Amino acid sequence: MASGVAAVWVPVSDMQRAVAFYRDTLGLTVASEDDDWSEIDANGLRIGLNGRESASPSSGGGAVVSFQPDGSIEDEVADLRSKGVEFAGDVSEHPWGKIVPFQDSEGNDLQLYAPPQG
Repeated sequence: MASGVAAVWVPVSDMQRAVAFYRDTLGLTVASEDDDWSEIDANGLRIGLNGRESASPSSGGGAVVSFQPDGSIEDEVADLRSKGVEFAGDVSEHPWGKIVPFQDSEGNDLQLYAPPQG
């Protein structure tokens, strides 16, 4: 099904504060930093800090594990659907790749991620 974890990301309300915590408090290396997306190197695992569209403290939170599919993301969605996985929406395409969110059996947020072709 998956060839590995593509990313682990955490929604954040204040990017500067979050980057400072991971860098200064935890002592991890900041691999890249932007207002909407920053990456932290945690001993080879990249942790993405994802700026929330809504900075409301009542919005959902928690880490999201993104799996990179073995084949096309569309084929993996079809395969997972045949195994009973429900998707809230369709695959969305962005300049940085394609994603489709779903949940595990316990309600934890997961997603499939395919990098852009090219």
